[in-house]
Amino acid sequence: MGIFTWIVLGILAGALAKFLMPGDQGGGIIATMVLGIVGAFVGGFIGSIIGIGSVHGLNFGSIFTAAFGAIVVLWLFGKFAKK
Repeated sequence: MGIFTWIVLGILAGALAKFLMPGDQGGGIIATMVLGIVGAFVGGFIGSIIGIGSVHGLNFGSIFTAAFGAIVVLWLFGKFAKK
């Protein structure tokens, strides 16, 4: 997968994660996009480890896997950013 696809997928995953997990985690839209991109990598890594699949292309499975990773990253960011 190309870097541009990872960025687009990360932005979509970050937006979906913020929609599913609203709250005051801090940061604005740029921080959400960066966390979404990091979350796409985390989701792909976790998905490949536990055997549910990894992130390959722009499809629904990849978006949900990346969004899961973005939720994890957003939750961790919210926990550690407040301290």
